[in-house]
Amino acid sequence: MENNSATDLLKKVRKIEIKTRALSHQVFAGEYHSAFKGRGMAFSEVREYQYGDDVRNMDWNVTARLRAPYVKVFEEEREMTVMLLVDVSRSGLFGSSSKTKRELIAEIAAVLSFSAIINNDKVGALFFSDKVEEFIPPKKGRSHLLHIIREIIELKPVSDGTDISEALRFLTNALKKKCTAFLLSDMLDVDRNGCPRYEDALKVAINRHDLSVLKIFDPRECSIPDVGLVHIKDSESGEAAWVNSSSRKVRDAYALWFASVRERENALFNRYQVDNVDISTDQDYVKRLMLFFNKK
Repeated sequence: MENNSATDLLKKVRKIEIKTRALSHQVFAGEYHSAFKGRGMAFSEVREYQYGDDVRNMDWNVTARLRAPYVKVFEEEREMTVMLLVDVSRSGLFGSSSKTKRELIAEIAAVLSFSAIINNDKVGALFFSDKVEEFIPPKKGRSHLLHIIREIIELKPVSDGTDISEALRFLTNALKKKCTAFLLSDMLDVDRNGCPRYEDALKVAINRHDLSVLKIFDPRECSIPDVGLVHIKDSESGEAAWVNSSSRKVRDAYALWFASVRERENALFNRYQVDNVDISTDQDYVKRLMLFFNKK
């Protein structure tokens, strides 16, 4: 039985590697490089000032010593550290189309990982529910990358809930040097009033790291279909109730609540200028990621 499950896991890893590696090489490598390279600049040399140079780069010590204007020249720091913050809470197991949210997150995380490796970056991963389930420090290499993909597919979280603040605080404490971080989550971490619970942690994290949010959702979450009396259960809290989905009032109330949650979330991202993209389980994520990269 164990051999069969190990073989199945290897097949899954191989399948996702083949698909996402090809995408990374053929489609994303250039966009990824353009979007995320050049954020870090290292001093290279000084040269004489030329018309059009940014005066903020003037080297006043050299200028004074040689009695001619000189500017500092910077070049890209070629190596970055990329961190994937992967939501493995129980709500990720939901999916009304061909993929669950967790499966879509796995593919996108793999694409980002291969794109980073192609650009010679280090990649690490942090898996979280309402606690940090596992932390894989950033490293390079295919075997390290496959280890991350295996965990994305296979990891069975101890907890069911979601605590985005916990993941962001861990990132801030664990990585002192600035990194490029991708938060992959359905972002369903709100209080009773529908307000995001992670604002304070987000504010600290974006001052330390280059953080982007990739929000994964399922279209069925946005509204309740008219299917009569149904028994529903919150997969994370375990709370359950009977709901009359044929009631227009019930359906409208839920749709309004969900829209208000998204509105508050988007207002929060705009307030702190957090790059973000929404990707649905029934969408072509390739197009959505391409648009996201091109906007950065």
